[in-house]
Amino acid sequence: MRIVPGGLRVSMAAATATAVAAALFSVAPLSPAGAASYATASQLYDGGQVEAAIAEYRELAESGHAAAQVALAGLYESGEVTGAPDARAAARWYRRAAEQGEAVAQMNLGDLYARGRGVKRDWVRAWVWLTRAARQGFDWAARRRDEVARRMTRPELEAARRRLSGTAPDIVGGD
Repeated sequence: MRIVPGGLRVSMAAATATAVAAALFSVAPLSPAGAASYATASQLYDGGQVEAAIAEYRELAESGHAAAQVALAGLYESGEVTGAPDARAAARWYRRAAEQGEAVAQMNLGDLYARGRGVKRDWVRAWVWLTRAARQGFDWAARRRDEVARRMTRPELEAARRRLSGTAPDIVGGD
C-alpha cells in the first residue's frame, strides 16, 4: 500500500500509475531496458516480493529513472523500506524526480514542504513545487497550493512567484 497526499491509501501500482504515464510521455523517453526493469519491479512489488522490488527500484532510481525515484520515495514514505516511515529519504528521492520535471514527485515534495515532513516546513518551496505540478494538470496540487498560499505572508508569496518566474534563484537542491 502507498499513502498519497491527503492520506488516501492505494496499491503501489495505482500510486505509481501516474508516475509511469508521466515518465512514458516525458521529454526524456525511457530506454526499453529501463521500462522493462520498471515493469519488473512493479510486478515484483504487486506479487509481494517487496525486498526484490525495492532493490530493482533503487537500482533504477540511482541511474536517474524518475518513475522509479517516485516509487522508491513512496516506499520510504510508507515505511516499507526500513520498517518505519522515513520522510527524509522520501523527500530526497522525490526531489531528484521533481528536478527532472516529474509531476507526481513535484506534488508530493511540495506537500512534504507544506507539512514539514522530512524537510523543514517552507511555504515558498511548497508553493513553487505544488505550482509546477499543478501546471502539469494535477488538480490536487492546485488545491493544495491554494491552501498553502492562504498561510503565506505577502513577501513569501512574492518570493515564490519570483522563483517560479525565474527572476529569483531556483529551489533546486536540499535544505
